Amino acid sequence: MRIIVFGFRPRTKQRRKVYDALLKCMKPARIWDLYAFKSGPSKYSNTDPKVRLLNEYFRLLGKGSVRASMGMIEDGSFTLSNELWRITDINSSYTLCQTYPFALVVPKHISDAEILQASTFRARCRLPVVSWCNPGTGAVLARSSQPLVGLMMNMRSNTDEKLVAALCSYLVSVQGPSRRKLYIADARPRKNALANGAMGGGSESSSNYFQSEIVFFGIDNIHAMRESLTRLREYLDTHGEKSSDGMSSFLRHGGWTWGGGNLSSMSASVSTLGDSGWLIHVQSVLAGSAWIAARVALEKATVLVHCSDGWDRTTQLVSLASLLLDPYYRTIAGFQALVEKDWLAFGHPFSDRSGTPTISGSGNMPYELSRQSSTGSFSSSPMRQPSGSFTSPASSPPPSQTSNNCSPIFLQWVDCVSQLLRMYPFAFEFSSAFLVDLLDCMLSCRFGNFLCNCEKERQQCAVSEVCGCIWAYLADLRASEGISHVHYNLFYDATKHEGPLLPPAAALAPTLWPQFHLRWACPKESQAGELEVRCRKMAIKFSEMQKEKEIAERKTQEMTAAMESIKSELQNEKQLSISARNIAKSANKECEAIKRAIQSLGCKVQVSSNGYCTVDIEGDLMKSNQKIRPASRRASHRSLPSSEDNDLSLSITVTQDDVPNDSPSHVCEALCPLRTHDKACRWPDAGCAHLGSQFIGLKANFDAFDQLSIYDGYFKPE
Repeated sequence: MRIIVFGFRPRTKQRRKVYDALLKCMKPARIWDLYAFKSGPSKYSNTDPKVRLLNEYFRLLGKGSVRASMGMIEDGSFTLSNELWRITDINSSYTLCQTYPFALVVPKHISDAEILQASTFRARCRLPVVSWCNPGTGAVLARSSQPLVGLMMNMRSNTDEKLVAALCSYLVSVQGPSRRKLYIADARPRKNALANGAMGGGSESSSNYFQSEIVFFGIDNIHAMRESLTRLREYLDTHGEKSSDGMSSFLRHGGWTWGGGNLSSMSASVSTLGDSGWLIHVQSVLAGSAWIAARVALEKATVLVHCSDGWDRTTQLVSLASLLLDPYYRTIAGFQALVEKDWLAFGHPFSDRSGTPTISGSGNMPYELSRQSSTGSFSSSPMRQPSGSFTSPASSPPPSQTSNNCSPIFLQWVDCVSQLLRMYPFAFEFSSAFLVDLLDCMLSCRFGNFLCNCEKERQQCAVSEVCGCIWAYLADLRASEGISHVHYNLFYDATKHEGPLLPPAAALAPTLWPQFHLRWACPKESQAGELEVRCRKMAIKFSEMQKEKEIAERKTQEMTAAMESIKSELQNEKQLSISARNIAKSANKECEAIKRAIQSLGCKVQVSSNGYCTVDIEGDLMKSNQKIRPASRRASHRSLPSSEDNDLSLSITVTQDDVPNDSPSHVCEALCPLRTHDKACRWPDAGCAHLGSQFIGLKANFDAFDQLSIYDGYFKPE
C-alpha cells in the first residue's frame, strides 16, 4: 500500500543505473538471490513444518496427546486414525499430487488405491480431502479442485463420488442414523464454472452426488483482485493526506476532498472507493465463509469447497470458515497452525502471487515501475498454469491475463480476519498489530516460510533448514514483553466465545483496515488503534500496581503476624502481672495476719519507710531496745546473749535480699534460743522461720512464744 516515486534531474545518466539496481534487488532472477537465502544462517530456527502439520492432524483426530517427530515421519508411523478418519502417507513422495502435503486426512474406509484413482478426476490431482472435522458431531469441512466433467458436464467418476460420499458420515439422531447433508460450495461465479467446462473443467451435478446441493459464491478470480487492489492503492494515493509525490491533497487538487472541502471532489472520492471493488470482494469472502460455517455448525452437514485449482479462493473460504468454527484457531498458536495447514501445506502459490522467483524458474519479463502497473510481473511456474490449461494452447486465455499471476489473495484473507477482529474484539487472542507484522514479514522475503509455491518446492530448497522462521521471530518479539506485547489482544476473553462465530449478514459490512491500508496515505487516521494503545498502557500500569499491591499485602500479612505475636506476648505479660498482683495481695494478707497475731501478744510492730519491719518485746530487766541489723550472712552470726537469760530484749532486722536460700536453718542457728544442744528444734517443721510468709523481721520474747500453741493458724503456711 505504499508507492515510492524517484525523481531525477533532466538529462541525467543515473536513471537507468538506479532502475537496474532497484529491479535487481526487488526482482531477483533466482530464488537463491532472495534475502532469506543471501543473509546466511538465521537464529530464528524452528521445528520442521511437517512435524507441526502432523501435530495439527493429531489434534483434529482427537490424538492430541501424541506428539509428532521426524523419526515418526521417516519410518511412516504417523498414519493414525479414529473411528471415521485416517492419515494416509500415499503422497509422502508427492507422486499423487505435487501441490498437496505429504500427509492427508481421508475417510477411514477408503483405500489408498481408490484415492489414487479418484485423484485423476480432479484438476491438478487435488482430490477431496478433510481440512477440518468436528470430533463431537462428525461434521467435515473438505477441500478440492474442480472436477473434470467436460463441456457437456457429463463426465463422471465412481471413485470420486464414493470418496465424496464417504466424507458424509452417518448422522446419529433420535430417529436413527441418517445420511448427512452434503453441500458443494463452488467459490466461482456460475458463468465462470460453465466457461471452465469448455476447457475440460466445470462443476459437479447434484444428481451424481447423493443428497447434495451445489452453491456458487460468485467470488472473482485472481486478476480481478489484483486490479481491485491497484485501484484501491491509487484511490488512497490520490485522496489521502499524503501522496507519493510528497504533495498534500490540498495542493494537488486545489481543495480538500474531505469535510469542509469541495463537495463534488468528496463525492468523486467516495465513488472511486466503491469502484475499486475491494470492500465488495472482502464482503464476498466473508459472506461465503460465514455461510459455510453456519452449515457445518447448525446443520452438522459436510461442506466440500473448491474453485478452479483449489489453492486461492478455496483456501480463503476454508481457512476463514475454520477460524469461525474452531476457537483454537483464534489463538496465536492456533492461527499459526491454520496458516501452515491450509495455506502453506495445501499449496497456495505464494511465489506466483507475490512475484518472487521459484525453484522451477521464473522468467524475466519486462517490468515497469509505474503507478498503474501492479507489483510483480513474473510468469507462472511450468506446473502452475492458470486453470483450464488441460486443453490446447489455442484455447488458452489471452496473454494479458496469464502474463501476471500476482494477486493479493493472502492479503485479502488477512483483511477478512481483521474485519472479524473488529466485529468480535473479545474472540481473538492476537491483535491487529500482529496481523500487520505478519503481512510485513511475509512480503519482506526475510523468512523462508512463504517462499516457493508448495511444500515440495520448499523441501527441495531446504527452506526450513537454511532460512529463518517467521513464527520463531514473532514469538521472540512477544517473549520480550510477555502478555503486555502489542501482538496480544487486551480484550481477549476465551470464555466469551467458546463456540463458533456465526455473524449475520447485516454485520458483514467491511471497512478499510486503517492499521494497514491507511498507515502511509493517512498516518493520523491510521492511528485508530490509539485507544487500544492507551488501554495497553493502562493495562501495563494496572499490572504494575497489581504487583505493588501484592507486595503491600505480603508486608501487611507479615506486620499482622508480628502484631499478633506482640499481642500474645503482651497477653502473657498481663497474665504474669495479674498473677504477681495476686501474689502480692496474698502476701499483704499474710503480713497483716502476722502483724495482728504479734500485736495480740502485746508486741509493738513498726514498719519503716525503707521496708524494714521491727517487732519490740518488752522485758523486766531491759528498758531500752537494742537493735541488731545484719546486712549480710556474716552479720547474722554475731555473738548473742546466752539463752539462759529469761528477760531478754532484742531488736532483730532482717532484709529479704540478705536471706540466702537456706535462710531457715541459719536463722534458727543464730537467733532461736529454743534449739537444743544436739541442734534439734522444738518448733515443729521450723514453723517460726518460714520466709514464705513474708516474715522479715523479728523481735520476740521467746519465753512468751514458748506458751503458744505450735499449730496456731497464723503460723501455718498457706
